[in-house]
Amino acid sequence: MSAGGTAAHVGLAETPPLVAAAVALARRTGFGCSCRPEQGRLLRVLAGGVGAGGIGETGTGCGVGLAWLASGAAPGARLTSVERDAARAASARKVFADRPEVTIVTGDWRDLPGGPFDLLVLDGGGQGKGTAEPLDPADWVRPGGLLVIDDFTPMTGWPPVHEDRPDATRLHWLRHPRLAAAELRIAPDSATIVATFLG
Repeated sequence: MSAGGTAAHVGLAETPPLVAAAVALARRTGFGCSCRPEQGRLLRVLAGGVGAGGIGETGTGCGVGLAWLASGAAPGARLTSVERDAARAASARKVFADRPEVTIVTGDWRDLPGGPFDLLVLDGGGQGKGTAEPLDPADWVRPGGLLVIDDFTPMTGWPPVHEDRPDATRLHWLRHPRLAAAELRIAPDSATIVATFLG
């Protein structure tokens, strides 16, 4: 989730209808931290690469990122997202009422059902940011599957730095022995890590 992500969608050309509906919900409820459009476009492309596989997401919010994923998902794909705020999860379910392939559950990120996934987007837990422990990809992602962690500032040197110290979270994912990971700059001020689980 990105601060200002909801507002960044306003007036955006060529927004998928499902994304527009989720953005409208976020605006009505004052939820400003949806994923950014640049991240959404990346998620749509990655979802298409899964084929008829399983896609998971932590942190539904109002469903903007999930809507980008669903807009790119192939026929037969199933999408599952978890949101810890029960009222927000209930509202987001209404956006996807006509999409039987999409399931939204209420709970902590550890409550996300349906794994291991072919594509797992960590947007609301499991990333290991701050003092939280990162998830173990072996428990959550199929061999060859993708793990996506967003909301980093782009690297300008090595090692990457956050708050004047080496960025332990980013280094964890980029150096993980069971991942082939890369940082993608999706905007001048935003980067995402995309990693393949090697098994």
